Amino acid sequence: MSATSFSPTRRSLLAVAATAGAASLLPERLVAATDGAAIRPFHVNIAEADLVDLRRRVKATRWPDKETVTDRSQGVQLATIQKLARYWSTEYDWRKCEARLKALPHFITEIDGVDIHFIHVRSKHEDALPLMVTHGWPGSIIEQLKIVEPLTNPTAHGASASDAFHLVIPSLPGYGFSGKPTAAGWTPVSIARAWATLMQRLGYTRYVAQGGDWGNAVSEVMALQQPPGLLGIHTNMAATVPADVSKALSVGGPPPAGLSGDEKHAWDQLDDFYRHGLAYAQEMSNRPQTLYGIADSPVGLAAWMLDHDIRSYGMISRVFDGKTEGLTRDDVLDNVTLYWLTNTAISSARLYWDTTQISTGGGFLRRQGRHDAGCRERLPRRNLCRPEKLDGAGVSQAHPLQQARQGRALRGVGAAGTFQRRASGCVQIASPIAERLASVFRHYGCGALLAAGQRTGEIEKCRKKSIAVVAAFSGPPPVPLRRLNLP
Repeated sequence: MSATSFSPTRRSLLAVAATAGAASLLPERLVAATDGAAIRPFHVNIAEADLVDLRRRVKATRWPDKETVTDRSQGVQLATIQKLARYWSTEYDWRKCEARLKALPHFITEIDGVDIHFIHVRSKHEDALPLMVTHGWPGSIIEQLKIVEPLTNPTAHGASASDAFHLVIPSLPGYGFSGKPTAAGWTPVSIARAWATLMQRLGYTRYVAQGGDWGNAVSEVMALQQPPGLLGIHTNMAATVPADVSKALSVGGPPPAGLSGDEKHAWDQLDDFYRHGLAYAQEMSNRPQTLYGIADSPVGLAAWMLDHDIRSYGMISRVFDGKTEGLTRDDVLDNVTLYWLTNTAISSARLYWDTTQISTGGGFLRRQGRHDAGCRERLPRRNLCRPEKLDGAGVSQAHPLQQARQGRALRGVGAAGTFQRRASGCVQIASPIAERLASVFRHYGCGALLAAGQRTGEIEKCRKKSIAVVAAFSGPPPVPLRRLNLP
C-alpha cells in the first residue's frame, strides 16, 4: 500500500506537529491540563523483532485438512488462507502502513482508568466542523486512514471549504493502541460517555459523531445521552429493524405477514445471517477468553477476522485470487497485523461479552424503547419516516452487529433502510447541518443521518436521496439547531 499523499500545506502542518508536540494541535487551555486529564503525544513504533516473529509464526502454521465441500459453507477455505499466509510472510510490508500512521498526529489520554488512543487532525479551514469517527470489530483506525485527507482538506479533492472537518478518530478500549480494560464493564454506554469527555478535553463545544458496527452503537448512545455540544450523528449501520421482525428472526420463526417485496428481501438477508453468520459473535459474547488460539496464531487470527460475514469474505477471497475489488491485500493485512502487533484479539472480543452479559441494555437500541443506564430513564421509541430509496448507494447485503438476546434489533444498512416504518413525530433538523454531513458521508456508502432536535411532527429531508434523516432522541437539543450559523 502506498503512503498517503499530502499537499504542501498538510506536510507543513505535520512537520510543525512533529517538532512542537501536542500543544500545536490542541486548544491553548488544554496545554496546562491536570495530569488526570492530560493529553499526551503518542508515537507508533513497532519493533523489528515483532515483525520477524510474526513472519516466523505465519510460516510455521500447522495446516488442517482441506474443507470437504466446494463452497464457503464450512468457513474460510484452505486455499484462500494459504494465499494470504504466503503473501503475509514473503511480500507484505507493515512499514508502509506504519509510515501512514506516523504521518498523522496521535495522542493518548486517560479516561475512567483506561488510556484512550486517538488520531486528531485539524483542518486548515478554521470553520471546519469537528467530527468523531468510531470503528467497530473487526475494524480499527486503519479503516479510517483513507478518509483523513478528503475530510480535512476537501478543497484539494474537488469539494469546498464548507465541507471540511476536524477529525478525531479514537481506538475503542481494548483495541489497537488504546489501553486494555482490567475490569469488566466497558460497553457502548460507558464508551459513549468517554467519547464525550474526550471531545470536551479537546475543547470542542459543538461537534458531530459517526460510526458503523460498534461505532454505530456508541454513536447512537451518544445521541441518547445528549452530551453538551453534540449536534447530530451519522450511522452506516442503523438499528431500525422492528421488534416483531427481530423477535421472529431470533427464534427462527416465519416472517411477519404483510411484508413488501423490499421488506421480504431484507428479511431473507437477515434470516440468513441469523442462521449462518452469528457464530463469531456468539462465541465472543459468551466465551471470549477461550479464544487463545487467535492470540497465539497469526493465521488463526486472520481466519477468524475474515469469517465475519459472507459478503466481506467473498470480496477478500477474490482479492487474494488476484481480482480487483474495493480493497487490496494490504488493506486486509494492515488491519489484521495491527490486531496481532497490539495483542488485542481477546481484549477486543470482550466488548461483546461486556455488552451481552452485564450491560443494562443501553448499548443496544430496541424499537419499543431504549434504556440508558447513565440517565436512568426510559427513553421513548424512535419515530422513523419512510426514507426514499437509497439509489444504489446503500449496502444491499445485511451487515448486522451481533445480537445474542432475543428481541434485539439487528443492524444492517440494507435491511435497516427497508424495515423503517412510517410514523409521526419525527424531529426537525437544521438543513445546513444535514446537508453538510450528507455531502461528505457518501464516502461511507451512506446509511442514515440521526440528528438532534425538538419533536415537531415534521422532518426535513437532505437533498441527497441516499441519506435518510431520522430522529435520534427526544427532548430539546443542547442548542437550538435552527439558530446555528453553519456554512
